Amino acid sequence: MENSSIIKIEKLVKRFHVGKTEFTALNDLSVSFGRGEFAGFVGPSGSGKTTLLNIIGSLDSPSEGEVDVLGRSVSSLTHKQSAKLRNKHIGFIFQTYNLLPVYTVYENVEFALLLQNLSGSERKKAVMDALEWVGLTDKVKSKPAMLSGGECQRVAVARSMVKRPEIVLADEPTANLDSKNSHHILQTMKNLNRELKTTFIFATHDEKVMQYLNRIISLEDGKVVKDELITDSKN
Repeated sequence: MENSSIIKIEKLVKRFHVGKTEFTALNDLSVSFGRGEFAGFVGPSGSGKTTLLNIIGSLDSPSEGEVDVLGRSVSSLTHKQSAKLRNKHIGFIFQTYNLLPVYTVYENVEFALLLQNLSGSERKKAVMDALEWVGLTDKVKSKPAMLSGGECQRVAVARSMVKRPEIVLADEPTANLDSKNSHHILQTMKNLNRELKTTFIFATHDEKVMQYLNRIISLEDGKVVKDELITDSKN
């Protein structure tokens, strides 16, 4: 790993109440990430992948254990502090794009900057830079309904990267894409990882995604069963 860890997870346990019973989604899990990693949690449905991303992104909190993200303990954050951490330092990419249908491509990407203290000209430069990264500068005035699935996901990548976050969390980002669009999206993210040193962490069971990862952490029943560095991943 490059430099010191920017994400440290120690003895993490996450339980959910299901009716009168309790379900343990994550069980005594420990793992850490350095700056600039391109890594993924891999495993079947129910293995804890999405739950882990949600806790790293401060969308959820541990039942037990410690999760530190960029030097902050997720458990100790207030709602306001969690929102600030996400707004400034963490980008999210989901399989369903989550674009606002009434807004243009430009407005969807700019939305991630509206809570930051930036001038209109600063926001415009950041948005256009992000759209250039994903090859969509010619679609600034288009609305999501006018785009293909691959283009929508590229907008989602631009939105996640426009604030130049230290960490991007991607939950099954290629699940709704064909092979060609999947590889285009993944290569774009790999380029951004290399150029900006952004740490990308995926939750996936998609073989196409795994081809690009430099590190694969296999989960089973909420535990890490294998943690391996990949030396022959796609550039």
